[in-house]
Amino acid sequence: MRKLVILAVGIFALAAMPASARKTYSHQKYFEHYEGTKTCLKCHKMEAKNFFHSQHYQWEGSAPQIVNSDGMKLGKRNTVNDFCTNPMANWIGIVRNSRDEILSKGCSKCHAGLGKIPTKQMTEDQLENIDCLICHASGYRRDLYKNADGSLAWKPILWKNRVGMDSVAKRISLPKRVMCLRCHSASGGGANYKRGDLEYTLTDCDSDFDVHMAKDGNDLQCVDCHAGEDHRVLGRGTDLSGSDTPKHPLTCDNDDCHGAEPHDAKILNIHAKRVYCTVCHIPEFAKHDATDMVRDWSKISYDPKRDKYMATLTMQKDVKPVYAWYNGTTWEQLPKTPVTRLADGSVGMMVPQGSKKDPKSRIYAFKLHRAKMPVLKDKQWIIPIVVEKLFADGDINKAVLDAAKDFYGIDNAQYEWVNTKRWMGIFHEVQPAKNALQCLDCHGPNGRMDWKALGYGSDPMLAMVQASH
Repeated sequence: MRKLVILAVGIFALAAMPASARKTYSHQKYFEHYEGTKTCLKCHKMEAKNFFHSQHYQWEGSAPQIVNSDGMKLGKRNTVNDFCTNPMANWIGIVRNSRDEILSKGCSKCHAGLGKIPTKQMTEDQLENIDCLICHASGYRRDLYKNADGSLAWKPILWKNRVGMDSVAKRISLPKRVMCLRCHSASGGGANYKRGDLEYTLTDCDSDFDVHMAKDGNDLQCVDCHAGEDHRVLGRGTDLSGSDTPKHPLTCDNDDCHGAEPHDAKILNIHAKRVYCTVCHIPEFAKHDATDMVRDWSKISYDPKRDKYMATLTMQKDVKPVYAWYNGTTWEQLPKTPVTRLADGSVGMMVPQGSKKDPKSRIYAFKLHRAKMPVLKDKQWIIPIVVEKLFADGDINKAVLDAAKDFYGIDNAQYEWVNTKRWMGIFHEVQPAKNALQCLDCHGPNGRMDWKALGYGSDPMLAMVQASH
């Protein structure tokens, strides 16, 4: 049985239902004209209040899975990542190149709001800033426009076309794959740049690409696994700071999905106790679009076709995951904390916790993202980068200094560059059994596992064979 959401826009309830029977919620009879989010609030005020407190709106929340969070609320807003680094200095605005072409419109492009920065205090103005249609209206598109006072806001591209706007606004449904992927696949600067396993191809793929989302497979929508109650999304992967549902982790082997013993072969079920499903069932990721594997902010590249500056990226397709023990918790390199070096001298931005000796740990599949980031020389604090202006002028020194001023209040910061690593869980592009890894893919002479890194002296199967003789 799988979880399906059966109430549109509002409270999520769970029920068993085949994909072909999912209900579409037409709003043709509920209002005559769409007048912005206030139209939705007439019926869905409570849903908006719930959404206001969610990760999707606040971009921060409770972080009990971050072992060094010390009870702080964490999220995109108050941490530093090694992709676009931090959204607050890059929230909204139009950046143009020397040809007057638009390069960027700010990080709020992928926020489920209409342009205003979320506040801690809930107000009517903040509720009306929620963009319900970005997740719930099929065919909805928006762009950045100037208000009468000169401020910028995200508005539907049909906001001056009442007939077209009303048509789209009444085309309400549960979030579909295409609605989720337009932000989650585009994050990090381009198609599949960031996650690696969330490609646009998932909107319409076959079962050899992803057996769960394939139309000839299970035809699952994202909400079939990730929808919780009161607009709280299930799951945090392994490298998200905050969580909407920390007490309800999302896993493949609960009773709603595959169960703890999903295989006919006993040996495979024994493996599943210490090896997570994705290890065998996602042999490669980034199968259609290349993903960003290294982002060097110390070396700025120029793209003459787009007249745009950017960090030097190393892109890769058909990537084999790396493997590490994971017990559900992560250590994060937090701001205003001296960087902690790994054994090789690099800084771990997000490091999965666990070990072979930890009974709660299993081996998971990861994308290991490497980067080069700035840190303050004296305090050794990681610094974000004001990336939007950098796209136009290529001045990395100014981008770092501006970020140190905006984020830490430090003028004329002295900084140096450090190598960083981020372990990112791989959970999508799941293969059917026929394409899963076989024994020798891991245990053969050229197997993909780094057994010493996992805490073994050598291949444990080889050790068992030798012991039996």
